[in-house]
Amino acid sequence: MAYDDLRSLLRALEREGDLKRIKAEVDPYLEVGEIVDRVQKSGGPALLFENVRGSSMPLAMNVFGTDRRLLKALGLKSYGDISDRIGGLLKPELPHGFVGVREAFGKLGAMVHVPPKKVKSDNAPVQEVVLRGDDVDLDALPALFTWPDDGGSFFNLGLTHTKDPETGVRNLGLYRLQRHDRRTIGMHWQIHKDSRNHYQVAARRGERLPVAIAFGCPPAVTYAATAPLPGDIDEYLFAGFIAGKRIEMVDCKTVPLQVPANAEVVLEGWLEPGEMLPEGPFGDHTGFYTPQEPFPALRIDCVTMRRRPLLQSIVVGRPPTEDGPLGRATERFFLPLLKVIVPDIVDYHLPEAGGFHNCAIVSIDKKYPKHAQKVMHAVWGAHMMSLTKLIVVVDSDCDVHDLHEVAWRALGNTDYSRDLTVVEGPVDHLDHASYQQFWGGKAGIDATRKWPEEGYTRDGGWPEMVLSDPETAAKVTSRWKEYGL
Repeated sequence: MAYDDLRSLLRALEREGDLKRIKAEVDPYLEVGEIVDRVQKSGGPALLFENVRGSSMPLAMNVFGTDRRLLKALGLKSYGDISDRIGGLLKPELPHGFVGVREAFGKLGAMVHVPPKKVKSDNAPVQEVVLRGDDVDLDALPALFTWPDDGGSFFNLGLTHTKDPETGVRNLGLYRLQRHDRRTIGMHWQIHKDSRNHYQVAARRGERLPVAIAFGCPPAVTYAATAPLPGDIDEYLFAGFIAGKRIEMVDCKTVPLQVPANAEVVLEGWLEPGEMLPEGPFGDHTGFYTPQEPFPALRIDCVTMRRRPLLQSIVVGRPPTEDGPLGRATERFFLPLLKVIVPDIVDYHLPEAGGFHNCAIVSIDKKYPKHAQKVMHAVWGAHMMSLTKLIVVVDSDCDVHDLHEVAWRALGNTDYSRDLTVVEGPVDHLDHASYQQFWGGKAGIDATRKWPEEGYTRDGGWPEMVLSDPETAAKVTSRWKEYGL
């Protein structure tokens, strides 16, 4: 089972020696970010800063910084646990297309132990303390100024709750939040995100949009906020499925939304149409600064919290970062669902160095000429996979997670006059390499074996791969100790 709240996970990590308490005073301006970045990149423990300058609130960092810790937080032995469970729900009849994805999640909804469960305010730890109006002071929360050219201090792990003003469908998303002043934060809602769409619908209707932001949530909820689910799929349903139990929710005090009852801190407010402020620059997960742009500015009317709350955040920057385990979880969890949309796929890999959306390596069991090109275009049509800038297609005997093997195939199996597909389409809001924002060039590399029907006319056809003699390899393996090597 996944942990019910953040603090119980931290206690378990500390018992195992995988959490370090830092009692020395630390500065949220650059110092915390530098410490965390070094510890994370060295594979170090989770950190609990107990004395953050300017705040009485402890700050938990690098909590999901290794695969082991994220798996522990979610109550899993491997990422395959969830993908196997999802795959089982899709069998024996495998539906196709986006309708199939929604049907699959509909099956999840039929499982009575996963839909969220409402609890009363008296039973919600996150509402033990309630601050309203002028008592709200965001300066009391430890926001991070991580990189020298950042435009201000940011909260990087606040889970944002909105709902569609017309359909009432809830969305849970993870967006960076710039602290503008003691009662105002900037909402970095990128063009492809559901919360931005909710804001635009509300603005068109001349309505303000209710928003709630939760910090220090149960781990399954925090992960679900990062998952690239279709807009009409409830993240709390998915969180319950991962956790193996229902997520407890409580009604907010001042907005018509629900938040996790076991969160640490919640911010509530109404977003007025047209209320925008400059947001950024920000040292992003691409490893480059994203520029300053106008984004919605949320006025906070109410803060609820535990009696002795703590805040959780992450450092965002050049990979590898804490994004790594979260991205690998998504890659594995969503393989069965990607196969629903693109049944040709045997396996896929999203390298962390590519920010998980700049590159996808896909293996297929090639069945006909130009099969690789068909798969490229299918991937570009698959929900958020549409933002993928480079797709490398290899044969099924290639391990997509072995980047040396993939590079050997991609560099050696291609004639770039024929095997390179270049198209234009949408790219990530944060992409700095496209010559204009939001769209740009993409490429697909066909690194599969080529068939005569594809125009490969060299004598003898595609050459055989150099491999060891099986009998000799087995003999050497059995005698290995004799060699003294």
